[in-house]
Amino acid sequence: MTDHDADEGLRSHGGLFFPTGPALLTNSLLNKGTAFTERERDVLGLRGLLPPRVFTIEEQLRRVYGNFQRKADPLEKFIFLTTLQNRNETLFYRLVEEHAEEMIPIIYTPTVGQACLEYGAIFRRSRGLFISIRERGRVSEILRHWPHPDVRMIVVTDGERILGLGDLGALGMGIPVGKLSLYTACAGLHPYYCLPVTLDVGTDNEKLHDDPLYIGINQRRVRGPEYDAFIAEFVAAVRQAYPKALLQWEDFGNTNAFRLLRAYRDQICSFNDDIQGTAAVALAGLLGGLRLTGGSLRDQRLLFLGAGEAGTGIADLFVSALQEEGLGLAEARSRCWFVDSQGLVVRSRPGRLAEHKEPYAQDHPPVATLAGALEAHRPTALIGVSGQAQGFTREIVARMAALNPRPIIFALSNPTSKAECTAEQAYQWSDGRAVFASGSPFPPVTIAGRTYVPGQGNNVYIFPGVGLGALVCEASRITDGMFLTAARTLAAQAGEEDFALGRVYPPLSKIREVSVRIATAVAGEAHRAGLARRPRPADIEADVRARMFVPEYVDYF
Repeated sequence: MTDHDADEGLRSHGGLFFPTGPALLTNSLLNKGTAFTERERDVLGLRGLLPPRVFTIEEQLRRVYGNFQRKADPLEKFIFLTTLQNRNETLFYRLVEEHAEEMIPIIYTPTVGQACLEYGAIFRRSRGLFISIRERGRVSEILRHWPHPDVRMIVVTDGERILGLGDLGALGMGIPVGKLSLYTACAGLHPYYCLPVTLDVGTDNEKLHDDPLYIGINQRRVRGPEYDAFIAEFVAAVRQAYPKALLQWEDFGNTNAFRLLRAYRDQICSFNDDIQGTAAVALAGLLGGLRLTGGSLRDQRLLFLGAGEAGTGIADLFVSALQEEGLGLAEARSRCWFVDSQGLVVRSRPGRLAEHKEPYAQDHPPVATLAGALEAHRPTALIGVSGQAQGFTREIVARMAALNPRPIIFALSNPTSKAECTAEQAYQWSDGRAVFASGSPFPPVTIAGRTYVPGQGNNVYIFPGVGLGALVCEASRITDGMFLTAARTLAAQAGEEDFALGRVYPPLSKIREVSVRIATAVAGEAHRAGLARRPRPADIEADVRARMFVPEYVDYF
């Protein structure tokens, strides 16, 4: 090491160079704060820059958890956790891992929705790359600005359909950041390998155009050939810069989400969580629900409120599962009815249907309302993916309960303010007979002396494990078969203690173990399909566990 190296705040150890002094304390991946040992403080130039007492990570954890609990407002808790993550990622992930059920609703749904709405006002430090349409021709250059050269997981959004909140443009960065935090917290993907990206192509949200704190480019959203060329440049740049990366499409509008998935799923290892992840978690909920209601999957009739990415994605995976059970494609699709803003999706509707709705257009006279569709189809399961708050009325839920001894009612829209009904409403209006799940968390409900703990049909149960499994085996692409495998694996993780509470998913406190099981199953499916670029290990599960990040401090010396 030269004197110049020391001046730049670098120290060599074992042939590796890493920052020292103040530079080390501002590196969130390496910083241990007050847990740096006496030896490390001397060698790394930290003496005097920290209080003299050396703390263990357990002692630090008690401090930060106490500070977290003193924050009364969810958004303030979100800001606190973001600040901690920016300062010390190991401690942040240890906190999230040990208090998963309390932390996940803060770092992701439902709180992340409010955080996105106020992202410009609470912006502290960038945790990802903002690439705007004005930088076409320079995407490869911008990707090289990211400090970590071996990126393996990218979550990208263009901000057009953030949760159920709509077009938030560049404010949607909170979603990729939050999703990647869950990859680490829930599946042990090392944060070094993670890259959040927002593709800023403008926004059609007039409120943002008038907002002086809006952080994105202030123009109408670019569409058509210019948009497509920008996306193509981005995908090509990712393939060149990060050839082992998995690309997750997140919160793109319906007009782009389906066609981008079709266009690129065979060009780059990628998937759309809103379409495929939501489908898997919903199918897992249905499979779990059948253990409460009885009956078989092939006997189920689904009625969807909402016919966008989530709904048709669920239907597609449900149809695939029915085909594996021997049903023909047309018969399987006939089990899925959709109600959108114009009523029941039928073939006789005037004008051209959106491409993703066409397979589920029924040969049936027009029906204007959800109640009418319910009477015509008499579903066993009612699935809300509309972003329409209170779309499931008392009359709808009561009618479902009249048609089914144990009606399956999933209100999956996020955030909480957009849920089709609350857990309390579903249980009360069905006399406690509903098998209920929601996209955002709801508290337990007590009816007639019995307490129900609603399951959260959140994609966090699926995408971290799918991504981890694909990365461990270096899958060349992600298939629908992998998501079907993930759904069945998740359904198997719910136990009798969960069903006794009316819950069709395991608790979030078990999420890392759930992710291990899903990753193992997905990697196994990739090997069976010939899509794994790494040799198959003797023990896939052991290989998965060995590659997971554990939030513990490393001794530098």
